[in-house]
Amino acid sequence: METDDVSVREQLFHNRVRETIICVLLFTCLYMLSYLILTHFRKTAEFVTDDVEDATVNKIALWLCTFTLSVAVCAVLLLPISILSNEVLLTFPQSYYMQWLNGSLIRGLWNLVFLFSNLSLVFLMPFAYFFTESEGFAGSKKGVMARVYEAVVLLLLLALLVLGIVWVASALLHDNIARKSLYDLWEYYLPYLYSGISLLGVLLLLLCTPLGLSRMFSVTGSLLVKPRLLEDVEDTLSCTTFEEDSLSRKINCGSTSCWVKLNMEALKKEYQVVQSKRVALEMRRKASPWQRNLGYPLAMLVLLALTVMCVLMVCFNVLELLLDETALPRGMEDPHLGMASFSMFGSLGAAVQVVLILYLMVSSVVGFYSSPLFTGLLPRAQDTNLTQIIANCVSLLILSSALPVFSRTLGLHRLPLTVSRSTVPFRLLLASGLSKIQ
Repeated sequence: METDDVSVREQLFHNRVRETIICVLLFTCLYMLSYLILTHFRKTAEFVTDDVEDATVNKIALWLCTFTLSVAVCAVLLLPISILSNEVLLTFPQSYYMQWLNGSLIRGLWNLVFLFSNLSLVFLMPFAYFFTESEGFAGSKKGVMARVYEAVVLLLLLALLVLGIVWVASALLHDNIARKSLYDLWEYYLPYLYSGISLLGVLLLLLCTPLGLSRMFSVTGSLLVKPRLLEDVEDTLSCTTFEEDSLSRKINCGSTSCWVKLNMEALKKEYQVVQSKRVALEMRRKASPWQRNLGYPLAMLVLLALTVMCVLMVCFNVLELLLDETALPRGMEDPHLGMASFSMFGSLGAAVQVVLILYLMVSSVVGFYSSPLFTGLLPRAQDTNLTQIIANCVSLLILSSALPVFSRTLGLHRLPLTVSRSTVPFRLLLASGLSKIQ
């Protein structure tokens, strides 16, 4: 009996160590990827300055933004990972090499994303913003620590304000629960706050996704080489190069010509247009015939097929909800990986679900940056200041945290929403509303 207890404890210990190593490796890879992305868009002048204090503060804030962006990417990938893990366990139920892929690992990843998302949204990102804007209290000794103290004080005041707002909102909705759980911060208020942020993200996704689906065709077309069957690329390129050289000479000789001085801004804009046209022509000339003639049509057909499939799945889900009460998203049971497929079409349907979820997220991000309200947040290579980077990381984290609820609402997957504690208050509110409807 004692030997059995030891073996069980050893097995639990090895499982916990294995899950910890997998989570650390996954997060390390995402952190490095996020750091490369942010260093590509950051403004280099903010990190290479004569003021060592400002450079140190900006580096620390960039590390916090990298952490937040890696959490956002992990939140996007967790839903596809959960669906694919279930299909892998169904395909190889007795495989020794797949024993590490289990429900405990997936639930642990969801809980870690829930924890780090709350940590980033409530503490890290506000601290990064206050840290970059602070200068230390009046009369205190200047330095990095003085700015840390000011940022921490402002963060505590903001946390008290947000906690009070959440408590008032919970008291209005659930009076008894709010009074009994005043000190139960971890089990109630953080999930409630995260569900509110997820609800805001769902509303943003509902607004940005249709715009993103329409903009995906133009964005993809700008990145690919469009076919021009009757165009001589060499002649067009030589004419464009000649025009660019002519404009360049006019701009360089603008100091001796009064007419050019008066029209300098128009000449510069025309020069930029011609330069971009020349770059596109050079790209078209370097492209292979297959890439020029087949790449663009195939990409457009794939985008059209994905968009049509998303619309059809949403329409089918709406009809199912209207005609069948059992199809309502109750989600009150924990998922058991490896028991049954989350798609009625098996592994192929699960793969299509993953592609559609990722396509929907990319379209939502494109629509977010294409909307008039958030166009100013669009990052530019080597020209994005730290405040814009913080705002972008917060926005992407809000959108990614709402992706599971959004895709489940549209019927893109059948994965229950109880994988993570982040959707507990949202599901309770949904269940209470459904019970009133019934």
